[in-house]
Amino acid sequence: MQRDLVIGIDSSTTATKAIAWDRTGAPVAEGRAAIPLAQPRPRYFEQEPEDWWRSTFLALREVASKVEPARIAGVAISNQRETFGLFGEHGESIRPAIVWLDERAMDQMRRFAASFGAQKIHSISGKPVDITPCLYRMVWLRENEPHFLDRAAYVSEVHGYLCFRLTGRWTTSTASADPMGVLDMERLVWSQDILAAAGVPIDKMLPLVRPGAFIGTITEASAQATGLPADTPVFAAGGDGQCAGTGVDVLRSGRAYINLGTAVVSGSYSERYVFDAAFRTETAVADRGYIVETCLRSGTFLIDWLSRELLGIDPQRELEALTALEAEASASPVGANGVMLVPYWEGCMTPYWDASARGVIAGLSGSTRRGELYRALLEGIVLEQALASKRLQSGCGQAIDHYVAVGGGTASDLWMQILADAAGVPVHRSASKEASSLGAAMAAATGCGWFRSFTEASAAMAGHIVRTFEPRPKEKAAYAELGEIYRELWPALSSWNRKLARFVEQQAAMPQS
Repeated sequence: MQRDLVIGIDSSTTATKAIAWDRTGAPVAEGRAAIPLAQPRPRYFEQEPEDWWRSTFLALREVASKVEPARIAGVAISNQRETFGLFGEHGESIRPAIVWLDERAMDQMRRFAASFGAQKIHSISGKPVDITPCLYRMVWLRENEPHFLDRAAYVSEVHGYLCFRLTGRWTTSTASADPMGVLDMERLVWSQDILAAAGVPIDKMLPLVRPGAFIGTITEASAQATGLPADTPVFAAGGDGQCAGTGVDVLRSGRAYINLGTAVVSGSYSERYVFDAAFRTETAVADRGYIVETCLRSGTFLIDWLSRELLGIDPQRELEALTALEAEASASPVGANGVMLVPYWEGCMTPYWDASARGVIAGLSGSTRRGELYRALLEGIVLEQALASKRLQSGCGQAIDHYVAVGGGTASDLWMQILADAAGVPVHRSASKEASSLGAAMAAATGCGWFRSFTEASAAMAGHIVRTFEPRPKEKAAYAELGEIYRELWPALSSWNRKLARFVEQQAAMPQS
């Protein structure tokens, strides 16, 4: 039987999706299973690695029930980034994995940056000092749970662990390893300097391969669990953000992807290694090169917050209510009648890298209506993204002349049009609903020999454009003026925010009466 399908596994924070794709990038079959997320204490987020595996084999089993398993030419994994666990010699989990949302290591982050050097961390890892990379939680483990770290034979992120469960081999992709913040990005090897300073022996880190490299074949035990043949090859892919970029052919000159999801992540491709406070640098899921990426931690999360906490919308009527909000916001002019929102509900990554930053709604009055609040929310996210993209282009010396948009937020015509107007470039809505899975499938397609390169695979399999939103001249000019006002708002408030954050920390540390 002809092996005419590849599977892209997308192991995200809350679920694993396994999708079989053909050579044209058309989805043929899909499986899905949830991943539990625990919050044992405030600001602590953990998962059981066994749940990563369980959701993976269940999703694969569902795909295998829908297509002939012998048709599968290869499998590759896109993974949630900056999440890692500690594992024993036989692959057993030593403690729950610590998820990228976790903020327990704030103090370790500040002290490590001061002792090792923030600029040195950035130049080696491509990551400005920020709470998200695994590095600082590794330091937390060394200080608070050294016995677990000492017992561990392997320190692994999600991709490496799932490859082990599928193939029996502890190997991971450079594009999954680098978001951990302990990879030398120019040499694409583990940074001995950073790991030694963090107290993590380098021999606990996994062997590294490039995206598209062959890792192994599915074991007999994994074949029984997944329903796939035991000789099915597994290839390296990468982090979900980089996979999504490849999935929409970000390797093309002038293109940037933007994922309007729970967070808003945007990136473009760079042949050379560059680093700047305007972005974080990741290894591309490609034959070579890097992704320069901006990230806002509050995207559709903010829409959910507004509807639930501020407007009190019944979750059962949320879709109907959001449709009405879109109509009301569309009737509001550019600038939402003087309401402006800074979307730092979950802190700020690019460009200020301030985990203590918090959101702001300015310009409220007795005449402010809910449609204006909703428009201000959409505009705040877009103005933040437009500002970040300008800084990115300046920092890496390359132009963005269009976006390809993916994620749940692309369903909003209003949001897409505001983005085009404020960014001043066309925004294409992609047909690819599952760009991360598709990018992983491209890694498998390249690895198994369907294409000679990622460039060929991405060009052949990337989803087509279903609609393009062009910037409108009048609105583009208005948003350029509004953007200058927005640019001044956070710098004017940041000192106040730091004082307030210190006050909140002090109050939280006081004994409760």
